[in-house]
Amino acid sequence: MKKCLFTGVATALATPFNDEGINIPEFEKFINFQIESGVDALVVCGTTGESSTMTKNEKIEAIKCAVSITKKRIPVIAGTGSNNTSSAIEMSKIAEILGADGLLVVTPYYNKTTQKGLIEHFKAIATSVSIPIILYNVPSRTGMNILPETCFELSKIDNIVGIKEASGNISQVAKIAHLCGDDFAIYSGNDDQILPILSFGGKGVISVLSNVAPELTCSITNSFFKNAIAEACHYQLEALPLIEALFAETNPIPVKEAINLLGFDFGKPRLPLVECSSELKDILKQQMH
Repeated sequence: MKKCLFTGVATALATPFNDEGINIPEFEKFINFQIESGVDALVVCGTTGESSTMTKNEKIEAIKCAVSITKKRIPVIAGTGSNNTSSAIEMSKIAEILGADGLLVVTPYYNKTTQKGLIEHFKAIATSVSIPIILYNVPSRTGMNILPETCFELSKIDNIVGIKEASGNISQVAKIAHLCGDDFAIYSGNDDQILPILSFGGKGVISVLSNVAPELTCSITNSFFKNAIAEACHYQLEALPLIEALFAETNPIPVKEAINLLGFDFGKPRLPLVECSSELKDILKQQMH
């Protein structure tokens, strides 16, 4: 059996920035807040963390901080993907050395390789490290979709242990579950599809929502795993208005505003992202309340 990195909720952490770079004291405080709120894992340097506008040194700093503060209480998963295979390998090796428990590796974007190219890309990264890897499929951002058959081939690699599925295609998720079986973890990459993906044998969610509502997000997965399906459905539906607000503009624009509303100092998103509209700020205030 492959090692399952986590079951339940992993927060795709936003990154607090200030004029000097990462606001490390605020990041430390937020990580402790997440752990104390009951989440099961943390993801750093992902899409929500604005990895595309972080320098290599900032990524190292963020991973170091998460590993140090978490102290193995829950797994730390580092986003190390790139459309440059050699860059992804380099960052994956660094994350392993820094003590990350696993990696989240997105499909290569812009280049738009073939399905065979995807297999070779992920294989090259997987053979360069020994820690577990979760594939990240988000076609709306990358222009690439990992087909279920490709996912099945990649699942044969020992340390590729699961996939964050953010295609939005439930039929595709079902086919991945059918082909790959119980030994391959499927995580929802969309907060509005946590319960449907769990129903196909999914292990949990890599969540934006849990940045600001960790206990509510955990209630969805915890209820499902104790077989309280109606309760899980209640929490999933209760979360929908807030989820809609958090994705009304490009992630992580709304969630950074929402985190600031919680009383943390996460600053503004980095260009080319901008602050959310005044209209959305009002909606977020209402939903956060």
